[in-house]
Amino acid sequence: MKIFKDKKLREIKIFKPKTFSDFRGKIWTKWEKKLFKNIKFNLSKYTTSKKNVLRGFHGDSKSWKLVTCVKGEVLNVVVDYRKNSKNYLKYSSFVLNDKNKISVLIPPMFLNSWLCLSKDCIYSYDYSFKGNYNDVKNQISVKWNDAKIDFNWPVKKPILSFRDRQR
Repeated sequence: MKIFKDKKLREIKIFKPKTFSDFRGKIWTKWEKKLFKNIKFNLSKYTTSKKNVLRGFHGDSKSWKLVTCVKGEVLNVVVDYRKNSKNYLKYSSFVLNDKNKISVLIPPMFLNSWLCLSKDCIYSYDYSFKGNYNDVKNQISVKWNDAKIDFNWPVKKPILSFRDRQR
């Protein structure tokens, strides 16, 4: 597995696995314990979405997230939300799909958002946190088109949850 640091937001790590292919299909490793010395994953979630569904910007103060797209393709955007950071409200974006199999490790106080680019997609989150999971009520939410972040999404009318429309 190759591990890279993002060029803009150095706290973000990108994991590119080796893939084995044969006549049956493909296999790859998403993560290995030895690569995450101080991170212990304790919750895994998957979401399914259809084209133009946009989720986020969401995050919290204690959760590490390892995200990847296991089916289809998404445009993933990560925003530094640490108010004392020189990179406050700066972002990096990544195309994650079932071909490149890239995973992105997102630290606490970084917001995550993504747009389904393909007909449909399956997006995977592995979480690491202490204590209880910070569910919706305890998460940070910023509107998908917030002018301070100023990310130019490639869709004018995304499909949004009630939560993401209200921010």
